[in-house]
Order: sequence, then structure tokens, then C-alpha cells
Amino acid sequence: MADASKYMTSAKALKAKQEELNRLQTVEAVKVAEMLKEARSYGDLSENSEYDEAKNEQGKLYSKIAELQDFIEHAIITEDTEDTSKVGTGSTVTVLDLDSGIEEKYKIVTTQESDPMNGCISDESPIGGGLFGHEAGDTVSIETPAGVINYRILSIEK
Repeated sequence: MADASKYMTSAKALKAKQEELNRLQTVEAVKVAEMLKEARSYGDLSENSEYDEAKNEQGKLYSKIAELQDFIEHAIITEDTEDTSKVGTGSTVTVLDLDSGIEEKYKIVTTQESDPMNGCISDESPIGGGLFGHEAGDTVSIETPAGVINYRILSIEK
């Protein structure tokens, strides 16, 4: 049997996944069961679009539950870095793009918590990984799909 995937995550993100799983297994499962019960009451299931829709919702629900169970079972909790002088998971980093002169702020998070549109970048992303382990004042050149970006790290906060 092949090794199962491992998911690096924070304790906070794992707790959120556990809460979501609980909600799906309780509240959402009851809703889907009611949808199925109501759809069955309409009679002939072979031409019952409500029944088909309810079965589709049930399939989506079971798939999401299985995905969350797998994640929770194989989650490895990463600790936020205690060293405030270096960029690590949990750090909020302010950088200056040396080419454009634009100042940017990123929070370094695990892949599961990544939300680039809101400034939360993964420690495995090109920029997150490139900044990881560096200190305030360091100049870093990072290879990204869009080309090389040169940053100066202005500050690191925890």
C-alpha cells in the first residue's frame, strides 16, 4: 500500500476543518436526507428531477466529508516559528519590491491556509519559500513564474 498524503497545517486550520466536518455530518446531512425524503414523496423516481438533484447533493456531501476526513487523519501540525528575527510560518512580512518601489505585506501560512488574494501566501509558494528563513534588512531575489522579483525585507512581525 502506498504512503498516504500528509497535509501540513496549523492547529487553527485543523480545528476549522474539524468544525466543518462536524457541520457537514450533522446539519448538512440532515438537510440532504430531508431533500431525498421529500423528492421520494413525488412518486416515480425515474423521471424525478428533484430526486436526481438530491442524490447529486448527497454525492457532493459524501465526497466533501471523505476529503475532510482524509485531511484530518493525515494532518501534520506545523508550529508557528518562535524566532521573530527570521521569516517563518505565521510571520507577517513587509517587503519592498526593489524594481517597482512598491511596498507589499504578506502573511506566511501553510498551503491549506493559503489565500493570496488576501495576502496570505504559502510557505511552499515561490515568494513564501523565497522569503522563508531570511531576516529584516535582507535582499532576496526570488524566481517566480512571472520572472525574478527582488525584495528587501523591511520588517517581520509575529
